[in-house]
Formats: sequence, structure tokens, C-alpha cells
Amino acid sequence: MAKPAHSPPAPQSLDDAQLVELGRVALGIEADAVATLARRLDSDFARACRLLLAGRGRVVVTGMGKSGHIAGKIAATFASTGTPAFFLHPAEAGHGDVGMITREDVVLALSNSGETDEILLLVPILKRMGVPLLALTGSSGSALARAADVHLDVSVPAEACPLNLAPTASTTASLAMGDALAVSLLRLRGFTEEDFARSHPGGSLGRKLLLHVADVMHTGDEIPRVGPESTVSAGLLEMSRKGLGVTGVVAADGRLLGVFTDGDLRRALDRRLDIHSTPMSEVMTANPRTIGARELAAEAVLLMEQHRITALLVVDADGRLAGALNVHDLLRAGVM
Repeated sequence: MAKPAHSPPAPQSLDDAQLVELGRVALGIEADAVATLARRLDSDFARACRLLLAGRGRVVVTGMGKSGHIAGKIAATFASTGTPAFFLHPAEAGHGDVGMITREDVVLALSNSGETDEILLLVPILKRMGVPLLALTGSSGSALARAADVHLDVSVPAEACPLNLAPTASTTASLAMGDALAVSLLRLRGFTEEDFARSHPGGSLGRKLLLHVADVMHTGDEIPRVGPESTVSAGLLEMSRKGLGVTGVVAADGRLLGVFTDGDLRRALDRRLDIHSTPMSEVMTANPRTIGARELAAEAVLLMEQHRITALLVVDADGRLAGALNVHDLLRAGVM
């Protein structure tokens, strides 16, 4: 006869206030763990930063179980803030993946106990290769802590788990220490917003810092343009055909003389001008706001907001009309 499966624990009856209090207690324990970590920082932290900075290769971050999940996030944070890094599963390392580590790398190993077998098996290999080892453990006297070139103590007074078993406050402490290392290295490397954007080209900051006017502007036959002798009606038709809410008025050599917008049309109608005979030179706005093709698209947004306009003409260094864009182009590009 089959042995009956273990029955799940009976759920407790807790009201909303009790659940909220449990959450506050857990968060308080984790906040205390991070605060304790901050008070404990000493010169070993500075040594760890310089060890990571001195590596000419990548930071190889490793850990088992819950520490492995934290290690993966730390590696991702390093990589996105100017420190090339990747996560290495220690169990897979013993089956060939250790070949991913080079002599130029630095290994960052996470283990709360400091006695994780899969990580300790890597230590002799790292020593033979001469690869520096930085360890984050909860036990300064552990085998991993003793073997490391630099050890950072991430021990916590207690886990947030009421059974004091599930890794909770300890993993939070390790994650916070990883973030502290990453942001300190960021400053050491002189990492800038532009560098961050290059690592995140698909993000909103990347679009704002990397996208230029040339990337979103209309060019060639898509540019609305008429000559100064063209009639207002011709300018209106050009503006309607191109759909940008603006048309440039250009000289024979392509130099921008002025701009014609809906506002200029309203003013012409208020003056009771004949749109079929009045030339554009008489109703255009001379010396309009323009922008260069190599300017950031975010600069175009700023100009539109400052001057309450919805379109911009793009000119080259000689003042010739080179492109046009409006607020919808910037919205589609994700800059606004």
C-alpha cells in the first residue's frame, strides 16, 4: 500500500492588519540587515573595488541556489554600469564551463555559509590560473572567506523568514553589497549618462541620449518647401501634402529664408490677403527656429517646449534646408 503523501500545513486565520504587520516586520528585518552592512564597511570594501577595477577582463559572478539568483542580478548590474561581467553557474563550471574564465578576469563568489561545495571546487583552479577571488559570505571564518584575496562580510543578525531558514535578509544584504560595488566602480571608471545609454540603447534614456535629429527627420522629397515667390495657396498645399504642419521657404540655392505655419496662415487671413496672389515672402516668418541634424533629438523636444511650436526645420552649417520633423516624429521615436 502506497504511503500517503504528506498533507500541507493548515492555513492560519489572519486578518488584514496582521498580514500588514507581518510584511512590516519582514521589511524591517531586511532594512536592519542593510543598515548593519553599511556600518560594517571598512577598507576591505575599497580593496574589493580596486581589485575589480584592476581586472583587465570580466567579472565572473558565481553562486549556488538563491545566492546564484543574486549573483546573476549583480552580474547584470555590473555589465550595465561599465564593468563587463557575466554569471557562471558553479555546478556547470565543474563540467566544462570553467573554460569561460580567463587569466584576465576576476571572480566574485557568493555563498552565505562560505562552505558551498560547488564553489570551493573552483578555488584550486582559480589559484592555479592566478585569477583573483573576491568573496561575499556570511561567515568570516569559512573556507571560502579564508581562500579569497578579498572577503566582504555580508552576515545578517537574522533572516526575515519567521523560521529563520529561508534566505531572505541574507540575500538582500548580498544584493545590496553587489549594488554598492557596482555604483562605486561606476564612479571610479568615470561612467557617464552617455555610457549608460550606450549600454541601454532600447531604454528611454538610451533613446534620449543616443538618438539624433538626423535619425528621425524627414529628408528629400518629404521636406515641405516652396520658393519665396510662390503664392500662399501653393505654400498651404505643400504644407498639407507633406503633413508636417509647416513648410520652409527657401532661396534658389536651398538656403532657408523663412517658415510658413498655421499661425502665419491665420494672420494672413486676418489681414484679408488674397492667398492666390500674395507671395510667401510677404507672410512667412523670417529667421525661424531651426536645429542641426547632429543635435540630439531631445534638444528638439526642448526647443519645441520652450517656444511652444510643434515642428522644426533642420538646416546644415550653411543654412540650407536639410530636413524637417514634428512632435509626432519625436513621439514615435520614444523621445517624448
